Amino acid sequence: MNAISKKTIRPTLSPMLISIFKKVELEKRKSDEIFQTLGWEELPSELKFEIEEDVIGYYNELHGQYSTNCEFVQRRRESVDFWVKSYMDRLCSLETAIKSLKVNRI
Repeated sequence: MNAISKKTIRPTLSPMLISIFKKVELEKRKSDEIFQTLGWEELPSELKFEIEEDVIGYYNELHGQYSTNCEFVQRRRESVDFWVKSYMDRLCSLETAIKSLKVNRI
């Protein structure tokens, strides 16, 4: 019996690409853990994306990686807390919360 066998071609990833994937996966797990600790794990991905850097900043400061007395950082944190709680309490829509928390990059 002459059966034709198909060989599965699997792309090989470079070590650098594998390293990048592992780093992204680790950062994602860390981010998910922080959101869970804050009780914000149920937030939609779009809102999480807008505040992810802020939440990681909370974590880093709480773990002594840096400390800030900057009034702008404090106001941003208060804003994040306000809009997340407003969304969770159904006082505003997802679109409003995202629009309010969007940071325009230069």
